[in-house]
Order: sequence, then structure tokens, then C-alpha cells
Amino acid sequence: MTNLPFLDLGAIQQSYAPALREAFERVLQSGWYVLGREVEQFEREYAAFCTARECVGVANGLDALSLALRALDIGPGDEVIVPSNTYIATWLAVSQVGATPVPVEPREATANLDPARIAASLTSRTRAVMPVHLYGQPADLTPILALAREHGLKVVEDAAQAHGASYGGRRVGAHGDAVAWSFYPGKNLGALGDAGAVTTDDPALADRIRVLRNYGSRRKYHNEVLGVNSRLDELQAALLRAKLSRLDEDNARRAAIAARYLDRLAHGPVRPIQVEPQCGSVWHLFVVRHPQRDALAEALAQRGIATMIHYPVPPHLQPAYAALGFAPGSFPIAEALHREVLSLPMGPTMRPEDADRVVDAIHAFA
Repeated sequence: MTNLPFLDLGAIQQSYAPALREAFERVLQSGWYVLGREVEQFEREYAAFCTARECVGVANGLDALSLALRALDIGPGDEVIVPSNTYIATWLAVSQVGATPVPVEPREATANLDPARIAASLTSRTRAVMPVHLYGQPADLTPILALAREHGLKVVEDAAQAHGASYGGRRVGAHGDAVAWSFYPGKNLGALGDAGAVTTDDPALADRIRVLRNYGSRRKYHNEVLGVNSRLDELQAALLRAKLSRLDEDNARRAAIAARYLDRLAHGPVRPIQVEPQCGSVWHLFVVRHPQRDALAEALAQRGIATMIHYPVPPHLQPAYAALGFAPGSFPIAEALHREVLSLPMGPTMRPEDADRVVDAIHAFA
């Protein structure tokens, strides 16, 4: 029996091989390898794709989050609302700027931040809300933005899994004050290494991030602020440009696989994470819940089907955040999700019969 990978990165990259080689040769022959034409072109093209005025390329997704916070003057003594159910990078960005992450529970059906729970966690030190567009589905932004405007808060969206997603008919990219992106290789738009970006409709904010990413400098050897080295590499920018033109096509293939899963699992033993009608998911992950998650994963593995868990331990129970003093049971919805979620194979190179094989294995387990 042929093994079914969770995500066949090799097949994905091979489908782009001629365009990637051309991009590499273009950079090689340019003689310019840091903050050059490829980065400038990618920034313009990705901003346009996201319907945002500005895009600033940075080294990775975590830097995108932390630099956005820094550019918004969020730091020590401040608090930032974060989801209790997310990858730890969301929290780490808040910690990196010296602020305190304040977790809020998700809606159980969607696994995304519940806007109705945010107000109870606001204090005089709250400066921002950081919704995460988890698994490729945007968080419910309208009530989050309304609450932020009411209380004078900034909104920094973590869109590391949501390339091409839409909310209310508009692509994610500039609903909030800043939107942070990761182009880690496994993302819907993935580089061949680490890469990231921030999109925004605020040119002044984009300018501050450009200065911060380049040692605090806009002119060589003249440093205005205490910046960092977090520059999107010319080569990665060129490779991303080669793949951006096909992102919608790849996302459509993911959506077709997701539709097949949803149809055949409608009355099955697992509960897929729900997508709200105002949200256009790009299905970075297809996540289901089952009370015997680990046994289900093992049963699928025995049939040659790879799965993953996003994520096995919530941030508040990680040793890195022990100092915040959260005990098991502090965030029961997030903890239940982390006990039960399982990510099924998903990717633009999957075939309908691959999805059928997964579903058949799930039904056999039941």
C-alpha cells in the first residue's frame, strides 16, 4: 500500500520547478541579494493580491508579528488579547516586545477567537487584540474591529495560515491595523525557507516597519532607532513571486478536497471544524475532532495515512509560559480542542481518491 503523506511538499515544489529555477537564475545573475528589486516587486504584488496598500517583507512570520507590535508602540506594561487556542508564536510575539499576552477562549465550533469573550478580559493596560486566522479560516473580524474602535485598541491579525482567505467578501490583508504573514515552506504560499511579511493600509506604519527590519535604518550607516536584522531575502522573494500567480488555483484544489471530506464525513464519527458563512477559508489545514484522537491517528497510520496534531499542548500549559501561572483547566475550551483535534492530509496535489481513502479509514475505525 502506498503511503499517503500529510503534505507532499516535494510534489508541490516539483510542480513549480521551471518557474523556481528561472527565479533562482534571475537572482543569481542580478548581483544583488539583499533588499533589491525582487523584494520590492514581491511587496507590490502581494499587497495587490491582499487588497492592501502596503506590504513589507521580513525574515519570518514571528518577526512579522513582533515588528508590527513594535511599530504600533506596544511594549512593556501593555497587554495584548490573544487566543487561548493558537500556535505559540502568537504569544511569543507579544512577549518579545515586552508586553503580556492575555488569552481569551475560542468559539468551540470554529476554534477561532470568540469576540463575545474579549470584553471581559480588557483592562486599563490593554492595547491591542491579536486574532488568529486559524487553519485557513479568518476569525470573525467585524465584532473584533468594532470592539477595538470602541476601546481605542489596535488590531494585529495573525494570518500565518490564511494566504488568500477572505472575510466579508474581501481578501484578508488590511481589515485591521496590520496583518502578519508567514511564508514557511508548508504554508499555502510557502518559500523554500523562512520568510514573512506585514500588510497594512497605513503607509506610515509600513515605513516604521521597513526602518525597524533594517537595523533601524532607512539610509545606509544612519540608524534612527534600535532596529533588528529581519529582511526578506531576495531569493525567497523571487521564489514567492513565482508561486503567487498560482495561489488561487492551488487554494481551489484544497477547497475541492475539503468539500469532498465534508460531504463524506457529514454523518461520520468525527466533527470537522466549522467554517462561518462570512469567512472564505483556504483550507491550510483540514481539522476534525474525535474523543479518541490518538487512537484514530494510530489507526490511520497503520493504513499508511499520515496525520498531524495542530496543536497538542495549548500555549498556557507550555513550560515557556509557566510564569503566567495558568493551571490545567484555566481555558477548558482550548484544552478540549488540543486533546481532540486531528489534521487530515490536505494539499493542492491531493487527488479525490486520496480523500476517499482517508474517509474510508475513518469510517473503518468507527
